[in-house]
Amino acid sequence: MVPSHLRKVRSFVRRPGRITKAQQRALTTLLPRWGIPYGESKIDLDEVFGRRAPRVLDIGFGDGEALLTSAVNHPSIDYLGVEVHEPGIGHLLMLIEKAGLDNIRIIGRDVVDVIDHMIEDRAFDAVNVFFPDPWPKKRHHKRRLVQPEFVAALARILVDGGLFHVATDWADYAEHTREVLARCSDFTPVAAEELASDPLAFRPPTKFERRGLRLDHVIDEQYYIVRRRLQPRS
Repeated sequence: MVPSHLRKVRSFVRRPGRITKAQQRALTTLLPRWGIPYGESKIDLDEVFGRRAPRVLDIGFGDGEALLTSAVNHPSIDYLGVEVHEPGIGHLLMLIEKAGLDNIRIIGRDVVDVIDHMIEDRAFDAVNVFFPDPWPKKRHHKRRLVQPEFVAALARILVDGGLFHVATDWADYAEHTREVLARCSDFTPVAAEELASDPLAFRPPTKFERRGLRLDHVIDEQYYIVRRRLQPRS
């Protein structure tokens, strides 16, 4: 059984950051259209999106450009983005309005709270965690998002055969993620050829990936980790 509260230590820090007037306007005028208010009751995603379709949970979408690219390229898939930083939420809202999309919804909250209180079992076909904060110092490793309790919670909300997709530019975080997943019997590795034509495995470049490349961080296939949720044994 997954604990009612997955993690007391936050995997993020609320940095003040500068929010532009346009982003603030988007939060005020557009969030009511594409946002889902946080609450401590399960949400009906069929009702939220107005249809039944494959669904992806995008955790920590940053400035939202990669999430928007995914939604534009795959209009038959619905995307729920969860982010805590308001400038990024505002930026994504402006992008959604400009693109005229209706297959993205946003929740501005810690994803652990969202999963714990708002997400039904077997609600998503894929979960993406692209370039999370690596918390490189050893004393901060407890803040890393990918932890055993978190992975167990993802197993609950993924359909049988659903994908968990992590990308990072930190070798230590990739190794940490593999070690955590190796201890979880709910997931199994996926061969690259299985993912080549799967739209649920689509991963456009993110702002953090581009920054990592500018800083000469090594980013190759060993830092892309995809696992498939196994069907529970009867």
